[in-house]
Amino acid sequence: MPALNDFFFGIYPYIALTIFLLGSLVRYERAPYSWKSDSSQLLRGGWLRLGSPLFHVGVLGLFFGHLVGLLTPLAVWRVLGISHETKQLTAMIAGGVLGLICLTGLLILICRRLSDPRIAATSHRGDRLLLAWLLITLLLGLSTIVLSARHVDGAMMVQLMEWAQHIVTFRPGAADLLAGVPWLFKLHLFMGMTLFVIFPFTRLVHVWSGFASLAYLARAWQLVRPR
Repeated sequence: MPALNDFFFGIYPYIALTIFLLGSLVRYERAPYSWKSDSSQLLRGGWLRLGSPLFHVGVLGLFFGHLVGLLTPLAVWRVLGISHETKQLTAMIAGGVLGLICLTGLLILICRRLSDPRIAATSHRGDRLLLAWLLITLLLGLSTIVLSARHVDGAMMVQLMEWAQHIVTFRPGAADLLAGVPWLFKLHLFMGMTLFVIFPFTRLVHVWSGFASLAYLARAWQLVRPR
């Protein structure tokens, strides 16, 4: 339906980004002591030592892979001499590997949270919602690889790139670029955009602190002298 397509892929991205940015700011200002990852490592380590690194490596790789892949202008790829077919094949392989790493880590974390009585008792509804949403989004993303393998000319990827670049540059007609895109891609996009909506209301806010910690690399050494 054109009206739904226009809303979800022409208007909803801006709603999601607004909630993401303003919601994060309001939470930091109004509830700074809730700004944490709520780690359950003190309750029990175990699987966390394996699941957490796998999940974080996978999810960060997927995030930056999507960021670079979707937002790099087509002219840059042409200058680099990288064809659409090569880019799509690279994205499928890298996305598949990182997706499986992330999925393995996420399943370990889910099993740990649900199977351990102490951790399950301290889990919030937001934790369960977040884990379920991440799992569905990830499975949809992995499913799109199978669909992409049926047409490796890169045309579908170009449509997605143009849509994303239209959104971030506030150009009109973004939703029209996805009119003929299969529903599986659209559902994955919707789930991914909604992650930005729920971001400020879950433990995901600690991601901001993770990026902010990079500033420590530029700080001067701290001198500690004995008395």
